[in-house]
Amino acid sequence: MNYCTRCGANTVYMTPPADNRRRHVCRLCGFIHYENPKIVCGCLVRSGERVLLCQRAIDPRKHMWTFPAGFLERGETTREGAIRETKEEACAEVTVAQLYIQFDLSYISQIYQFYLTDLAGSFGRGEETLDARLFSESDIPWNELAFPVVRETLQYYFQDRQRDHFEFRHVEIPDRSVWIGRTTASTT
Repeated sequence: MNYCTRCGANTVYMTPPADNRRRHVCRLCGFIHYENPKIVCGCLVRSGERVLLCQRAIDPRKHMWTFPAGFLERGETTREGAIRETKEEACAEVTVAQLYIQFDLSYISQIYQFYLTDLAGSFGRGEETLDARLFSESDIPWNELAFPVVRETLQYYFQDRQRDHFEFRHVEIPDRSVWIGRTTASTT
């Protein structure tokens, strides 16, 4: 970041007084530009024994399958964001049952939250979706899933479904190498 978003003056990368991290600070107005994690929220949508996946129409991972999800907008809760993204990407109305899983991906400064929901009617494809389908566990396109968080969430979901007990999970992934060879995460 070279310029202040408030006044347009040059910034300097420094540790502000009473802080312990380097940040971009405006030379003119003194505004501190914090770089906070991005929050991605979405829904694992159930319909009977099947789950809803969307085939991405945009990069990254165009043509790959994922949950209806996206970045949280200002002024909305994660629940509201998850429902909005599900409407936008899958044209679906859902009933929100519970926050199901949270992934902290500190190595890319992102937090993912997926809500366990039930489909409340029809679905379709939104502008960012090539296709939207309901999949049984045996039909999941495992090799075509867009992101490791989707794969891991589905693995937990199908395990939990067998036990008929859906508990909240908090998964911390501090480093990209943690995903390599991983089948399920340790939870905290």
